[in-house]
Amino acid sequence: MARFTLPRDLYHGKGSLETLKTLKGKKAVIVVGGGAMKRNGFLQKAEDYLKEAGMEVMLIEGVEPDPSVTTVMNGAQKMIEFGPDWIVAMGGGSPIDAAKAMWIKYEYPDCTFEDMCKVFGIPELRKKAHFCAIPSTSGTATEVTAFSIITDYDKGIKYPIADFEITPDIAIVDPELAETMPQKLTAHTGMDAITHAIEAYVSTANCDFTDPLAIHAIEMIQADLVDSYNGDMDARARMHNAQCLAGMAFSNALLGIVHSMAHKTGAAFDDYGAHIIHGAANAMYLPKVIAFNAKDETAKKRYGVIADYMHLGGNNDDEKVTLLIEYLRGMNDKLNIPHCIKNYGADSYPCEQGFVPEEVFLERLPEIAKNAIGDACTGSNPRIPTQEEMEKLLKACYYDTEIDF
Repeated sequence: MARFTLPRDLYHGKGSLETLKTLKGKKAVIVVGGGAMKRNGFLQKAEDYLKEAGMEVMLIEGVEPDPSVTTVMNGAQKMIEFGPDWIVAMGGGSPIDAAKAMWIKYEYPDCTFEDMCKVFGIPELRKKAHFCAIPSTSGTATEVTAFSIITDYDKGIKYPIADFEITPDIAIVDPELAETMPQKLTAHTGMDAITHAIEAYVSTANCDFTDPLAIHAIEMIQADLVDSYNGDMDARARMHNAQCLAGMAFSNALLGIVHSMAHKTGAAFDDYGAHIIHGAANAMYLPKVIAFNAKDETAKKRYGVIADYMHLGGNNDDEKVTLLIEYLRGMNDKLNIPHCIKNYGADSYPCEQGFVPEEVFLERLPEIAKNAIGDACTGSNPRIPTQEEMEKLLKACYYDTEIDF
């Protein structure tokens, strides 16, 4: 038996933020990030709509990119003191992910972060509050997923929280919020979205309900991401829908080792002054993982189907896989994303020598590989890598070398 779960209601299109007026409750907390929602007036609008609905409103502001366990615990404590019956999270993936984890702790104050990380082990929520998610970026799709990514900075590891309980009750996908994205963020979130769709389509947990969502998302992203990056706001609006479709697919079909590797390398070199931004990590690793997974015949056929829907050509599945990899690398070039960690600058742009020194990467490689294999996303990948294979994969992602194993 399999399960397919989405938010009960999804409101989309320009002006759909007004849906907040219709929520029923006494108290709402709004969780937001670093200030873009306030600067662009969306936070005030959301607060006004909730007050119009008759609710007392409290703000939890300043959730950082790659939210920490500390941020989650502090926010949950504020919720415990305030007692909301609605949690409204708006902004990029970070405030929404943080709010999901706060929600768990709010409903179960004795729950530890370790408890949250038990895959599909969260107790029943909605005893105290319901959850509304409003994305301002077009990539993570956390507004429709059963996932949250929280970083333990003491360990330098990102942990996925995975449980259908944290799938939001309401998603509001209003493209006006996405118009505020800077160009670099548009690139990274867009490549995150296409990675979601491709990994969902070849996942061992794919099904008839997830496949159409993944394929249509891929077609839309192929058509609109580069134009969205270059400032076309109609394309930006379509990308906002496309990333949501990709999220619906992967929340139910799960992901693969592109995400496992991105989770475990993202904060691994934090002490060298930068992170490998999640979407950029996915963009760099995806071509390598496709080459690795395509050694599995079932996965190779499914990559071939993706290439067909993208009209890439090719006379057989091997040629189609090669063309798919070439296309994705070309997309990275158009979006100014490096091809490997060695050339990944601290500002995320391509450079001759990136911020991660070779000797440091090689020293930390065994531990990163072990953690990536243990990541929650690895189990649904078409090929489960050994420790040796994962180390070789990560080396290929550092040096941009070919996959021949």
